Amino acid sequence: MTIRRNAILFLSSACGLGYMPFAPGTFGSLVGLPLCWMLAQLPLVGALVILAALVGSSVWIAGQAEQLLQQKDPGVIVIDEVCGLAVALMGLPFTVANGVLGFVLFRILDIAKPVPIRTLERRIAGGAGIVVDDVVAGIMVNIVLRILSYLINII
Repeated sequence: MTIRRNAILFLSSACGLGYMPFAPGTFGSLVGLPLCWMLAQLPLVGALVILAALVGSSVWIAGQAEQLLQQKDPGVIVIDEVCGLAVALMGLPFTVANGVLGFVLFRILDIAKPVPIRTLERRIAGGAGIVVDDVVAGIMVNIVLRILSYLINII
């Protein structure tokens, strides 16, 4: 049972980064950048399949970690930040500009939690509740990056 417990806590904390004494979500999001680069190298369909598997497994892992830690959405769980950043940059070219802007915008939305992010976080329990708000923040960032890309290419 300890191996299972340790594996769940290791994965849910993004290899232990969730235990950072300050800004664990930011450090967890940083883990997402190499993943985003790897996904950008794949055909879109393959990247989407991997992202769907990551999100699905993260919901389960986050839910298990929440039960093990006996806390609602504990700060050490940062696998949701990895998923959210991957969603934020999905289907976009992995450039320095997209990476930095996507990372910054994602962290702003994840911290500020505007509607509908805060509403979803409050209404959905367990692992799904932990992950869904970050996925929605990622979707919002992805849309903003696409709009900015379109506007910059027009100007």
